[in-house]
Amino acid sequence: MRLLYTLSIFLYLFVIKVASLFNSKAKLWVNGRTSQNIKVTNHDSDIMWFHCASLGEFEQARPLIESMKSKVISSKQGGIKIVLTFFSPSGYEIRKNYAGADYIFYLPMDTPSNAKRFIDAVQPSKVFFIKYEFWFNYLNELKNRNIPTYLVSGIFRENHYFFKPYGNWFVKQLNAFTHFYLQDETSAALLQSRGYTNVTVNGDTRFDRVNDIAKNVKSFPMVEHFCQGKSIFIAGSSWREDEKLIADLKLLIPGFKMIIAPHEIDENHIRELVQQFSPYSMIKYSEANEENVKKADVLIIDNIGMLSSLYQYGTVAYIGGGFGKGIHNILEAATFGLPVIFGPEYYKFNEATELIRLGGAFSVANKEELERTMRLLNDPFVLQTASHIAKFYVQKRTGATDKILNTI
Repeated sequence: MRLLYTLSIFLYLFVIKVASLFNSKAKLWVNGRTSQNIKVTNHDSDIMWFHCASLGEFEQARPLIESMKSKVISSKQGGIKIVLTFFSPSGYEIRKNYAGADYIFYLPMDTPSNAKRFIDAVQPSKVFFIKYEFWFNYLNELKNRNIPTYLVSGIFRENHYFFKPYGNWFVKQLNAFTHFYLQDETSAALLQSRGYTNVTVNGDTRFDRVNDIAKNVKSFPMVEHFCQGKSIFIAGSSWREDEKLIADLKLLIPGFKMIIAPHEIDENHIRELVQQFSPYSMIKYSEANEENVKKADVLIIDNIGMLSSLYQYGTVAYIGGGFGKGIHNILEAATFGLPVIFGPEYYKFNEATELIRLGGAFSVANKEELERTMRLLNDPFVLQTASHIAKFYVQKRTGATDKILNTI
């Protein structure tokens, strides 16, 4: 099985190299790995290695990284150093200059030789894999070297390949983990049914991250000029399918302004957005000044890094991704007390299903459902209730980071 698994890794590598000839993201993936020099020199330090698939998992790792550096005292002369790795370019390219980590790399492909070389270079004291990153040659090498390895904010589902009839080999590979820090009781029960008792349900570290954002929020004077005390509909991390859905919303539900922060900000997509919302008084953030932004009804954010703080100005948030593989981070909006709306692909996200059940979130599948939801939220009592539910939901679930630090 290990041979078959490793062959599948080589097959994946071949496919992505072919794709890199015509796909820019695949090209970044390949070039980033071939050009990097993995060298870690601080071997008088406690090296803590954190691995994240992409940007969302980084947001789960971040509270633990920053708390570890500020709260944990190392017994080694060099203190604590952080090695951060990413699988995806969408995580690496945005966070490659993150000041909280001492070294940031793409994770080399999961072959036995790469795993040995990487761990030889890093020499980690402890390793943290985030959510559901399982690279079995790396895990095998870590286990062979008796390096403590933890799964943080882990989540397992009954339909996961671990729990399929063919999943026995994969389940056995989980022996490499020293401890599983899980998001929910369902995940714990699934692991316990396979004989794993080294589990703790302590929630999701993203709640700590978004709570910190709300406490240390950035202000944007130009956005304040745009808002002028009006009701604000914020579309965060939107994709084309989401933007088609909200394009007519300004006509259907008058009386509010709209901020759109798309997931992709390449020139072609921004041009499409400008054309799509041209019937309205619209301005790009990069072209805004105090005069023209006040007259606009739609503000398009054509940069990266503002969204998590933008929600402070919102009344209602629409979170993108729900017509694709899954929704983006709804907690960034909920922490500011915004009711959240998203598309139908949300079932893999505990916070989405729970907030819908509680009344702080709403799923829509088409324009009619979105219009109906917005008319419902136009009722001040419904809006205020949903807002309180969303904000309290986040506040009640903070603390996972400290619980992990206290036990390791």
